[in-house]
Amino acid sequence: MEPSSLSLATLFLLTAVSLFLPSHSATCTSQTFTNNKLYAFCNDLPFLNSYLHWSYDPAQSTLSIAFIAPPARPDGWVSWAINPTSTGMVGSQALIAFRDAKGGMTVKTYNVSVYGPLTESKVWYEVKESSAEFSGGLIRLFATLVLPEKGKTTVNHVWQVGPSVTGGVPDKHEFQPANLNSKGSLDLLRGQSGGASGGDSRTQKRNVSAYAIGVAGWATGLKLGSESKGVTYYTHRNIGIALFALATVQMFALLLRPNKDHKYRFYWNIYHHGVGYAILTLGIINVFKVLGGIAALLEAITWTIVLRRKRKTKNDKSTKA
Repeated sequence: MEPSSLSLATLFLLTAVSLFLPSHSATCTSQTFTNNKLYAFCNDLPFLNSYLHWSYDPAQSTLSIAFIAPPARPDGWVSWAINPTSTGMVGSQALIAFRDAKGGMTVKTYNVSVYGPLTESKVWYEVKESSAEFSGGLIRLFATLVLPEKGKTTVNHVWQVGPSVTGGVPDKHEFQPANLNSKGSLDLLRGQSGGASGGDSRTQKRNVSAYAIGVAGWATGLKLGSESKGVTYYTHRNIGIALFALATVQMFALLLRPNKDHKYRFYWNIYHHGVGYAILTLGIINVFKVLGGIAALLEAITWTIVLRRKRKTKNDKSTKA
């Protein structure tokens, strides 16, 4: 492989890899806290631009959490809750963080028994400590809870954001799809949130098999190219290298694919389809370049045969005369 081809392949790979970097810079793994506290797990929640960090001590049934989200408006509130009886908002035992009348951040507990005005109350779990801070447009809610059911390692959790607080009471939130879908299950020990899954195994096997066939084809092309001394199809080879680089990145993209309801899935779809169409376009160009070359070669051979036959026929007629 010549330096120009290697440089082209490297350029494609570096460009493709760089596409992943912006998405990682905004994930929970890059977040730090002013108190330097560390948590065992974190998840990018799929709605409301929210994040959850947590650690769980099963022996003590103690759950420490940090919930991060932007309120719907600067004077709004954010909430994280556990629902011990259902999967939605009604029945949830909520922690709500907002700015109090003195301008400081506070965290209060609410037993959300109905949709309607909230009243501060005790909740299903014990709150050992809680606090909140507001900076950079985000409210960070911290709490340490003691869960009453020891051995319970999976809980239903709900999160929400609201626009305002009136008289020390959080006002109702919006009822947009993101607000209504901000709920899921939380595996406290395995670090999984929501209905995350690894995808369909048949689809994964099919994708890997297709990639393996593509790798075999690319390797075959390199081998044939190395044995073709004095004959080099630069454009065809370079497009092939670009196709292989893009296909490789597509495989890595499948491993990083967010859930369908994740907030980053829209951007992943744009990237994935864009690269896919680029692969199809380059593939068609490369294939038709080859087909065009074969057609031109066959046409030249055909005309050579026709001309030879005409010449032979003409010579035969001259001999008979």
